Amino acid sequence: MRLQNKIIVTLIAEGVEDLEYYVPLMRLQEEGAKVLSAGMDLKPVKGKSGLVITPDVTIESLKASELYALILPGGWAPDKIRRYDVVKNLVKEMDEANKVIGIICHGGSIAISAGIIKKGQRATGSTGIRDDLVNAGAVWADEAAFREGNQVWGRVVADIPDFNRELVKALIEQ
Repeated sequence: MRLQNKIIVTLIAEGVEDLEYYVPLMRLQEEGAKVLSAGMDLKPVKGKSGLVITPDVTIESLKASELYALILPGGWAPDKIRRYDVVKNLVKEMDEANKVIGIICHGGSIAISAGIIKKGQRATGSTGIRDDLVNAGAVWADEAAFREGNQVWGRVVADIPDFNRELVKALIEQ
C-alpha cells in the first residue's frame, strides 16, 4: 500500500464518465489512498452511464495544501464545473504546488480553463477537445497516457489501464 492515507480528490458533476471515475478510484484505493469525490454541492450526481455518485465533500471546502493529488475525469462533467472560479482556483493551486493532477478525456477542458496548460507542453484527451488544447498552447500527443511534469494525461476510456499505471507511478514518485 504505497499511497497509504494520501488524500486524493476526484472532481465530479452530473455526466461524469463513470469508468474514468470508478476505475482510477479503485486502483488508488488498492494502493491505500483515501480517495474523496468532490462536487459543487453534496447532492448525488448521475454519471454518463447512469451510475449514481454521492460527493464526499464540496469543492469549495477543499484546500490544495491538504491534498496529495487531484483527478479530473471526463464525460460531460468537466464542461459544467470548469465555469466556476472555485474549481479553476483549486486546479491552479494544485498545479502551482507541483502536485500530481490526473487528467483524462474531457478533463483537459478544466485544465484549459484553469490556465495550467503551458505553451509547448504535450497533452491528450478526447479528440473532441484536441483543438481546444492546441489553442491553449499544448502540443497534441495521440498517446494512451503519459506524464508531462506533474500532470498525468490519459486519452479515453479504453486507455484507463495505461492512465492508471502512469498515475500510480507519478503519485509514488511525488
